[in-house]
Amino acid sequence: MVAAASAADVLWDGDEQARVLPKTEMRPVRPTACPGIDAATGAPQSAAPMIEQTAQILANEPVADRYFRLVLRAPDLAPLVQPGQFAHVRVPGLPEALLRRPFSIFQVEGDTFSILYKQVGKGTEVLSRAAPGATVSVIGPLGHGFTVPAADGETPLLVAGGYGMAAMYLLAQRSARKGIVFVGGRRKVDILCVEEFRALGWEVRVATEDGSLGEKGLVTQPLRAELQHAAAGRRLHACGPTPMLKAVGKLAEEFAVPADLSMDEHMCCGVGVCLACVIRVKSGDGWEYRRTCTDGPVFDARQIVWEGSS
Repeated sequence: MVAAASAADVLWDGDEQARVLPKTEMRPVRPTACPGIDAATGAPQSAAPMIEQTAQILANEPVADRYFRLVLRAPDLAPLVQPGQFAHVRVPGLPEALLRRPFSIFQVEGDTFSILYKQVGKGTEVLSRAAPGATVSVIGPLGHGFTVPAADGETPLLVAGGYGMAAMYLLAQRSARKGIVFVGGRRKVDILCVEEFRALGWEVRVATEDGSLGEKGLVTQPLRAELQHAAAGRRLHACGPTPMLKAVGKLAEEFAVPADLSMDEHMCCGVGVCLACVIRVKSGDGWEYRRTCTDGPVFDARQIVWEGSS
């Protein structure tokens, strides 16, 4: 997706091998009511707002150490994007790569959208050299994203780890109710988009593991401090690495606060066919697999089975 970003977020560079389920873990994946998938048959819905478009690169510039912002003109795709969704990009100049790369959609403006990504492998290294004027094939918008907070709804608390911030911007921009953004990273250079969120009128609290910016420690530390202040009507929205999401989920349970988590899983097809990105969710007295690319990437934290996750 990103991340998204492990866009996230499903944002995955794609240079690593996709996870394949051992035969002992194989069990059916039940389709759910989500955008793009028919709950009864598991087939794509004909009205699903998902398209493939050849997008033109308008800009591809570094924003921090190894982080880049790619701006694409996609007039058919951009207006359809909802917060938390992702795009599946075929990296230009990399013909040997069979798989697209999923990236969380960062910003949308008119007929353009942008993604934030980190140069971590061959795919993103090649992508970082793509020049304005070139074109890329993009499928999107994909996935089931965040529900945008209403003006009279719960106060949103956004939690992001590193480039998980990319999946949060549209949510903050379109939210009728302002809240707090908690952002964490290993170092100062891993903290992104702070001024963009402040410009939207959101309070931003920063934590870095080395103490080079904001509070020293994990992003869940200032989050816990905030949750300890009793207040009604709050909801967590989070995107980042799996250990962070697991910690946020546990805090949500401890303080009885609902939470929506954008799960960070490796993806291959991005449209629910290959089942490489499944996670375990509660079902009756047991659990079942759900696809993060179509049933997610955003899930209710109360439904996620964390045993066995990293």
